[in-house]
Amino acid sequence: MRLVRTPERRGKEAAQQLAVQAASGDILIFSDVATALAPGGVASIVANFADATVGCASSIDRFVEDDGGQSGEGAYVRYEMFLRALETRVNTLVGLSGSFFAARRDVCRNWSPDRQSDFSTVLNAVDLGLRGVLDPHTAGYYRTIVDGRRESRRKTRTVVRGLAVLARNARMLNPFRYRLFAWQLASHKLCRWLVPFALVGAAASNAALVPGPAFYQLTFGVQTAFYAAAVAGLWTKAPVLRMPAFLLSSNLAILIAWLRFARGDRITCWHPSERLASLPDTSSH
Repeated sequence: MRLVRTPERRGKEAAQQLAVQAASGDILIFSDVATALAPGGVASIVANFADATVGCASSIDRFVEDDGGQSGEGAYVRYEMFLRALETRVNTLVGLSGSFFAARRDVCRNWSPDRQSDFSTVLNAVDLGLRGVLDPHTAGYYRTIVDGRRESRRKTRTVVRGLAVLARNARMLNPFRYRLFAWQLASHKLCRWLVPFALVGAAASNAALVPGPAFYQLTFGVQTAFYAAAVAGLWTKAPVLRMPAFLLSSNLAILIAWLRFARGDRITCWHPSERLASLPDTSSH
């Protein structure tokens, strides 16, 4: 085992670049310090590279809470893993789990120290004619973040960094060159990040139509009730309101990310968000 230290604090990707340069293997494995890995997880994720078409492989995310209850993010993570499973069957992943993934050395050669490695890795793989896959048998376990405000800042930071990668690789949205992957990239990443604008547009147009037929009054009432429930969930932390609260806070974070990206913010360094103290026991998985 060899410890590689960065001479100065330049961010996660810069540190990963140094590790890539120091590593000697053909398959490189990356994990976050806050992620717990199940026994056999490394062997399982490496096994994916027996397929010569695989350039990178992602673990599944397991979101764990102390009380065992379902949270908005927990439901979102399960939905995300469902999408990734479908993407693997159809073509390739669009993004990896930054907390635990593996890649061929060649796929990591053109990393930029100011760009998200988990997103850039898939794009590099596709450019090399390879694909990214989800390993349903390999999981990375992590716990909820203690402070909800820090969690929102984390989401904003993640989207700002993702937008920077997408802007740098906008050519990959060209369906004539990248075919199915171009549609995947637009629908999974870009369209998701455009949801806040769709929500604002829907609310504004519905408000303008309220004086009209009763149908629009009903839909406006439904929207108002949803946002009221979301605000109440953020304020009271009531379990039954977790889902609307999560949807509202997530889209607010994305909207803020767009504003920060538009004004030129680019993020390479940050202070890690504090998660619940203990990691889950993965010995039985």
